[in-house]
Amino acid sequence: MSTVARRLECPPEAVFRVIAEGWLFPSWIVGASRMRQVGDDWPAVGSQLHHSFGVWPLVIDDRTTVLEWDPPHRVVFQAQGWPLGEARVIIDVKPRGEGCVVRMREYAERGPGTLIPKPLLDLFLVPRNRETLHRLGYLAEGGAPQPEAEPEAEPAEGDDGPRHRA
Repeated sequence: MSTVARRLECPPEAVFRVIAEGWLFPSWIVGASRMRQVGDDWPAVGSQLHHSFGVWPLVIDDRTTVLEWDPPHRVVFQAQGWPLGEARVIIDVKPRGEGCVVRMREYAERGPGTLIPKPLLDLFLVPRNRETLHRLGYLAEGGAPQPEAEPEAEPAEGDDGPRHRA
């Protein structure tokens, strides 16, 4: 199992806000190149992201399924990208002072990746997942969309009632 960790200057809830926004997936997962679909119930257990990885013309359609969703502590994914196989990805987040520590573990679960010796697989996965946490940190520390409150409409001149956006 390949393991990386990173300290972030944000609360754990900010990390899970990024993860919960499925359309941001290619922004922080190294190798994901485009989103094709985000399940309506994302990130509920059993929900899926349909994305692709690689660089054109070598793009493989992939699917990631949520196996466990326990914000702001833990999320477990099953990533499927045949013919390469399937991987289990576990992200644990723990508060540390004003920030948090994010730990990401990944291992090949099915397919050709299971045949690659761990030290050799780590040569690829460890740098990839370090960069993944680096990107996740940028989004969680200030770049990810925040939930917005609907602004109160101001009355138009000569109108005593509220105006609503269409």
